[in-house]
Amino acid sequence: MPASQSDPQPRTQTDHTRRIESSALKGLAHPLRMAIYDALAKYGPQTATTLASRLGESSGSTSYHLRQLARHDFIRQVEGSTGGREKWWERIPGAVTVPSRNESRDSAAHAAADFVIREFNRSSARALEDFVIGFTDEGRLSTEWLDAADITTSNVHLTSAQLAEISQRYHDMTQTLIDEFRGRNDPGSRPVQIQFNAFPLIDGEETPS
Repeated sequence: MPASQSDPQPRTQTDHTRRIESSALKGLAHPLRMAIYDALAKYGPQTATTLASRLGESSGSTSYHLRQLARHDFIRQVEGSTGGREKWWERIPGAVTVPSRNESRDSAAHAAADFVIREFNRSSARALEDFVIGFTDEGRLSTEWLDAADITTSNVHLTSAQLAEISQRYHDMTQTLIDEFRGRNDPGSRPVQIQFNAFPLIDGEETPS
């Protein structure tokens, strides 16, 4: 199963989703680069200094890894930001997907893919956990934000084809709605992450035919 990340611009598997090739995948598979890439996706344009403060690193380190991410076309310099003392960087728009293991025999690419997928998933899990902590920590979030959020889990028995159909229909239906709000920064808005996970339970068994 390929892992994907779609912020900040809409794409689908059939609409020019970027499949990360082996060389770029190896360039992304670094803890700090993944953290930088994730921060740019979640919070928008940043400088090496703001990223260093957010991630607890030195600006020299974040600056180096920003250049490496740019070298592999994961990020780019924000247009019109060359006049100041520091460069502003943003995630290149469009969805990216990590190829599955059966698409390559390169063991180094496999290791890189495994790392990137795990980091994507850990980031999503951390964001959800932080929200749950904020939900129970009085004062972290207003009642309006808490009421607007939703966490839902559904358990069903499906074939692999049915699971694929649900996943595709979910993306088709929700992408149109999400695109209506993409790129806006209305007064009172804040970064929001919308997650969708659909997967077979590893300890489950297939129904005999």
